[in-house]
Amino acid sequence: MTDLPVRLRPEIAALPAYRQGRQAGVDAFKLSSNENPFDPLPSVVAAMQSATGVNRYPDASSPRLRARLAERFGVGDDAVHVAAGSVSILYQLTQATSGPGDEVLYSWRSFEAYPGLAAVAGATTVAVPNAPDGRHDLEAMARAVTDRTRVTIVCSPNNPTGPVVTQAEFDRFVEAVPRDLLVILDEAYAEFVTDPDAVDGRRVLSSGRENVVLLRTFSKAYGLAGLRIGYAVGHPRILDAARSTGIPLSVTAAAEEAALASLAAEEELRERVRVITDRRDRLAARLRETGWQVPQAQGNFVWLPAGDRALDVAAAFEEAGLIVRPFAGDGVRISVGEEESLDRVVEVAAATVSRPTTS
Repeated sequence: MTDLPVRLRPEIAALPAYRQGRQAGVDAFKLSSNENPFDPLPSVVAAMQSATGVNRYPDASSPRLRARLAERFGVGDDAVHVAAGSVSILYQLTQATSGPGDEVLYSWRSFEAYPGLAAVAGATTVAVPNAPDGRHDLEAMARAVTDRTRVTIVCSPNNPTGPVVTQAEFDRFVEAVPRDLLVILDEAYAEFVTDPDAVDGRRVLSSGRENVVLLRTFSKAYGLAGLRIGYAVGHPRILDAARSTGIPLSVTAAAEEAALASLAAEEELRERVRVITDRRDRLAARLRETGWQVPQAQGNFVWLPAGDRALDVAAAFEEAGLIVRPFAGDGVRISVGEEESLDRVVEVAAATVSRPTTS
């Protein structure tokens, strides 16, 4: 017997819903969703307010934003696709490439939406364990590719652990896998990267690798998480398939206007990113001083590899008014938030670090 009122696909009925980071009360810091702690720029707010014709549908293809991004990446407009966040494009590409009997390959732990996207498509997930330092093991991922693999996702910097894939590693990986295998380079946190050896999606695209699609978003560095807008750059025929599987009219006019205004005010936003990366580096260093083995942090977050203690450690942060993101059995991700939160984060981290006992 089942308490479901209708018949569902068993794999969907068993699939846990995506769980976003918890909201925070008025006296707490929300460090659970990798959001930008800064309010939108006045020019961006004004642009959103200019999109007043909400009684009309938006232009479905976001043509002005696509043209602006195409100019930036040196591609044609049809090589850019805009959707309601980069995760929407991940969904579209998975639907376009994969079905029952196919495989979706990714590193794990990584972005928690990846397994669900594959399951919704009816495909089989293949999760290749991260290296001990939280990095992708691209050699193991290449070995895991089979005739059934239809798409592989590389997340750099990796969410939630933080390290990047290097350009050399990515180049070797793309050379090692079949040329008709879709390789998605998920660079949701690219703007926060300061490691000069990190993979750069623009460099990859300029090399002519037609099976690679680059994903980026306006949610993180640009601070537009609440508007849901992201984009892909890649071969037009691949993006046509994504457009075919997407929900029409999902990008609002306000989101497109805000994205355009953000690109116009990029230097101001880049300065905010520099503030966040400075906080990140200082926070990571201080956490290591407490004894936590924090991996290389290249996003706007840091990772505490708490293992089986993850839920207990997160609870200690919550008691201190710090809402963080636990991943049961693995660790705790802490977004880089307001400057005022740093001392409190370090204090709780120092109190929760697991130290070896002495006889």
